This record gives sequence, C-alpha cells and structure tokens, in this order.
Amino acid sequence: MKEESARGLDVFPEDLLPDLAAEDLAEARRIVSSRGGSIIDVLMRKKTLEEREVLPLLARRFSIAYRDALPVDHLDVAFTRSIPIQFLKRHLAVPIVTPSESIIALNDPTDFDGIDELRAVAGLGGAAVVLAPKAVILSAINRAYDLGGDSAEDFIQDMQEESPDSIISEIEEKSDLLDDTSDAPVIKLMNLILSRAVKERASDIHMEPYQGALVVRYRIDGILYNAFNLPKGIQSPMTSRVKVMARLNIAEKRLPQDGRIDIRIGDKVIDIRVSIIPTAFGERVVLRLLDKTGTILGIEDLGFDEERFAVFSNLIRSPYGIILVTGPTGSGKTTTLYAALSTINTSDINIITIEDPIEYQIEGIGQIQVNPKVGLTFADGLRSIVRQDPDVILVGEVRDRETAEIAIQSSLTGHLVFSTLHTNDAPSAVTRLIDMGIEPFLVTSSVIAIVAQRLVRALCPRCREVYTPDDVSLSKAGIEGSILQGKEVYRKRGCDACMGTGYKGRMAIFEIMLLSDAMKHLIITTSDAHQIRQEAIRQGMATLIEDGVQKVLQGNTTIEEILRVTTL
Repeated sequence: MKEESARGLDVFPEDLLPDLAAEDLAEARRIVSSRGGSIIDVLMRKKTLEEREVLPLLARRFSIAYRDALPVDHLDVAFTRSIPIQFLKRHLAVPIVTPSESIIALNDPTDFDGIDELRAVAGLGGAAVVLAPKAVILSAINRAYDLGGDSAEDFIQDMQEESPDSIISEIEEKSDLLDDTSDAPVIKLMNLILSRAVKERASDIHMEPYQGALVVRYRIDGILYNAFNLPKGIQSPMTSRVKVMARLNIAEKRLPQDGRIDIRIGDKVIDIRVSIIPTAFGERVVLRLLDKTGTILGIEDLGFDEERFAVFSNLIRSPYGIILVTGPTGSGKTTTLYAALSTINTSDINIITIEDPIEYQIEGIGQIQVNPKVGLTFADGLRSIVRQDPDVILVGEVRDRETAEIAIQSSLTGHLVFSTLHTNDAPSAVTRLIDMGIEPFLVTSSVIAIVAQRLVRALCPRCREVYTPDDVSLSKAGIEGSILQGKEVYRKRGCDACMGTGYKGRMAIFEIMLLSDAMKHLIITTSDAHQIRQEAIRQGMATLIEDGVQKVLQGNTTIEEILRVTTL
C-alpha cells in the first residue's frame, strides 16, 4: 500500500480551481507531504476552499456522482465487524449497503488506495463510488458503528447471565483502571453511555446510585429520562472510570469533587463538566455536556417576534447601562448573552467577559475564567476589567452586593454591562438588587432593561397533531376562545424522530421590561415586584406567558409546555 502522505498530491485537478493562488496550493502540498491526509481537506481547513463548491466540481472531473445526503435508514452494518472505525475516519469513506443499493461514499476521489482496500475488505468490488461532504460521511460512520456495536443492554445481559468469569467479575477484579485498554468492558460501557448521550442531544448525564442499582438518566430538552438500569456491582468501577477521565482523586470517596473532560465523538468536540458527591448509597455523578463545535447563535435565532427583536437589537447597541437577563438555571441566559455579544462584536469595540465557566470561545473577545482558588472572583475580575479600557463588559452572574456595585459603577462611567440574575421574572430582578443592598437610585440610574426568559420544548414537526384544547387549559393560559378562530393548536404525539416524547429541540420565550421614567419613579418609591409588574404591563410589556401563547398559536409548542415553565 502506498504511503498515505502521497494521497492526492500528483492527481489533484488544479485546473478546476483557476482562482486558487499558487502559494496556497504549494503550502497545502507541503502540509500533506509532512503530515499526511488529503490535500482537499487541508485546503478546506485553511478556508482556502469551500467544500460545497469544490466537491461537485471534483465529482464531474472524476465522472462519479455527488451526494449531499446518504441513505442510512436501513443500513446493513455487517461491515463494522471487520473494518475498524479508525480506518474509515482516516480515509473519510464508508460503505453504504441498503436493500436498494450498494455504494462506497468518500470525500476524496484521489485516495485510490483507500478505495481499493475498502472494496476488498467490504466485499463490494462492483459497488459504485459517490462523493459526499465530510460531515455526511462521518455521520454515516458513527450511525453504522452505533447500530453495529454492543449496546448497553448487551453488557447488562452478559453481567446478569454469565458465570463468575463474566464481564462484571472482570470489571470488579481490576485494581488500576489506568492500566485498562480500550477493550476493557468498563471503558466500552462508559464510551457507549457518552456517545449515546451526544447522539440523543442530552445536556446532562446523571449516574445515580441506589440500594440495588446504578441508574443512568439523560436530560434531554430540559427533562430527565431514564436511560439504563445497571447492576449495583458496576457502580464503583464506573465512578472510578469517570474520575480517571477527569483526572480526579480515585481514592477520595468522602468529599465532593469537580473536574472536566474533553472528548471527541465523531466530528463533535465535547467539553464535559464533572461533579461527584458522596451519598448514602455511594458517589453520585453528574456530567454536563457542552458541544464546543456548536455555532453561536445570533439574536435573530433566539425566537424574538418582530417587535421584541427591534427592541432588543436597539438595547444591545446602547452606549452605556446595564442589561440584565434573568431566569432559573438552564433557561438559556448565557446563550442569549453570547448571541448579543456576537451580534455587536466588531473590530472597533473592546469586549471583555468574566465567566464561570467559559462555555464558548468567541473570536475577538477577551474572556476570563473565574478561579476562586487563586482569588479571582467576579468582583476582583471586574475591577481589573475596567482598567482594560473596555466598551462592553459581560459579567457571568451578579452573585453578591460587591459584584453588583462594581457593575453599576462600570455602567455609570460609560460602559455597557451585560449580566444575569436568578429571578423568576423581570420585575423581581429589581427587588433582588435592592435586597442585596443596592440603593434604588443606583438601580434606576444604571439598569436600562431586564429580560426574563424560559426555555420550552418545541413540538416535533413530524408527529404533532391538531386538536381542540379544553376550556380549563385555555383559561390557565389566559387564552380567549375567540382568538382560536381560524388558527390551529397542536399537541404532542410521539414518533421515532423524537424518541416518543412528541418534542424535539427547545425555544425561548421572553419578557422585556424597559426602565422608563415612570418605572424609575416607581422603583424609587417601592421595591414591590407586583406593583412594578403592573406598571410594566400598563406600559405595554408582554409577559412570558403571553409570548408563550403566541408560540402556541404559531404551532411551535404546546399549552402544557407554556404552563409548565411559567406557572409559579
């Protein structure tokens, strides 16, 4: 077999790309010669080429078909037992065998050796070759090996049925998990739990010990679902495996521990925050998954209606003042703030953030990670930030009076400050600041707007169904029956696409409270959240539940979802 470093060097059709600079091609050739891989992939990684532009051209040159999607619904995954997944990912190729066709999909038509070897091993000598995007091929590879590999149920069945020489015994006898190979059952099971969580869009994995079992649950779209019930005997080695991955102290089982893990699953880079606490039945593990490859949303992607979009767009371009985003944990506050920053992030603005944790890196923005162990708190970091000549400051959370006071002083000296608070609605944020010890006149002179939000599950577009809601549900949501004239209301049903839940993905609902002169005058005289809310509504503020009702009438979510997140 030819050296992989030679792949594509002599047959790359340079004439297909007349606008490609000679120095760019020469640099790509040098990288491929020294590191291996595909010249096309190198050019695309360097942003010299766009994949969607070059692949159809290459397909025509090599007289093969181009596919922007592959048929993976009825995939024959027998090849997963004879072909290592690393081989397919290295060559960016995958055999697709369905009842209707047999093809080999690849990303680089110049990888002749990879194609020949794959044909031979997979027994697909007569299969047609098609060209497909890298992401599509990686997705097909991951799906095939997910379907073809051992499932968690297989592991559990083995544990329960086999003799003392079974997998469970093998796991329990291992004293040093650092010596385990990737074939060790505990590693395979942990990898399966992680990969399935990513596939099912889970934001958290809970590993909960009970008297007779270890229960694994996934949080998907904000709701916890049981994933696996594992034998009690696997609890200790599974916890130890997590500790090894997070570089925590395996021997310490009496104190809480926190750590992090970085893993790659297919084309996704996942940052995992690890929290372990001791309980009556052993250590409880919670893993929070953050997809680092996820794109940062713009404010146009947040779900504002036209009126609120205009208001929020103007607010985030204010020259100074504080904009607070409020809501409980997991309500999408950080996503909203990142969307705002990415929208106003230009070369003529200096933006600095202090966060705990930094969830996404944004190019062109200075981001500071809180580190209490060395004395870097929100307050201390904020003091240093104001000496860095910022135009915009993001404080991850206002947790105490000191941080609130510095943020207010920063806004009063000409900075636009974004931050978050944990309150149930926008008016309650004013009460919370005053309860912290902030003088009402400082609140009114610095805060320009408060945005409250919640996340609701979006209806699965594939299986939602029209229905007529009952009067009780309509009354709770404040919906007049006359509003429904000519409109369709949907409810969940459940299908394979949404794992039977009836929902797929989430969206935000908002209320935006602007601090007008009348509102400021009221806040000076009272901090009662109810009175502040009534004044905000009188001035035209649409509440969370009203925004939710609009999304119900648009067919995006259900009345039950709106009531679930807004009913106090």
